[in-house]
Amino acid sequence: MSHNGRSYFHLHLISDATGETLNAVAKAVTVQYRTVIPVEHVYPLVRNRKQLDRVLQAIENEPGIVLFTLVDSHLRRNLEESCMKLGMPSVAVLDPVHAAVKSYLGAEWSPLVGAQHVLDTEYFERIEALNYTMLHDDGQIPQSLETADVVLVGVSRTSKTPTSIYLANRGIKTANIPFVNGIPLPAELDNLSHPLVVGLIASPERIIQIRRNRLLALNADSNTDYVDKQAVSEELTAAKRLFARRQWPVIDVTRRSIEETAAAIMDLRRSKTAG
Repeated sequence: MSHNGRSYFHLHLISDATGETLNAVAKAVTVQYRTVIPVEHVYPLVRNRKQLDRVLQAIENEPGIVLFTLVDSHLRRNLEESCMKLGMPSVAVLDPVHAAVKSYLGAEWSPLVGAQHVLDTEYFERIEALNYTMLHDDGQIPQSLETADVVLVGVSRTSKTPTSIYLANRGIKTANIPFVNGIPLPAELDNLSHPLVVGLIASPERIIQIRRNRLLALNADSNTDYVDKQAVSEELTAAKRLFARRQWPVIDVTRRSIEETAAAIMDLRRSKTAG
């Protein structure tokens, strides 16, 4: 398939668990092909032949590439044989990793459906972090900032909330505070000892572009200091001065994805902990 100079293909992701692993693998690979767009079909919790038959019918109707993580050997064989008959590539994405680990450790693999999602301590830490992060979004409940792992401070539209949520999904309790020129930050920020405080900035052009899109989506008046280049530049300058005065590390998010910003923050946190 093609449209506007881009090609499209069907990508079928079949899992006996949530499909998160497949989604991550598919994204990591397909993002490398900028002129080819995957049309993803996700089939989680496929654990019996009846469910698999419905998936196979969907694959036959819309041929493409098949990626899967299925533990049950009968389901795997049925899927692989069906894909072979249909002339479609099928890949068990975890097999090479299992083979390498088994070869290195000399240990036998004990198949367990959804084993990567066992309700362990790490899982509950992520849930706790997500609850904390949602409660402390956009400057809420500053009285308990000391219990955060990370506090993000930045002007509007520097991706504070999505970055906070991404970190929370890694078990990192994250609060975020908006910087607004002329409005004091919460006094609680003055005496924090546990959290890593990070300042987020971006180029004026990037900030203005995102803010304009936001105003358009809200059908709001765009004739405002919120998107005025001089006002935005002054706002960023004031933020940078504050961050320098507080000696907070600063990350420029202009050309960074949420994942890249979060990775930089986690690296800073490791350095702080090690120090």
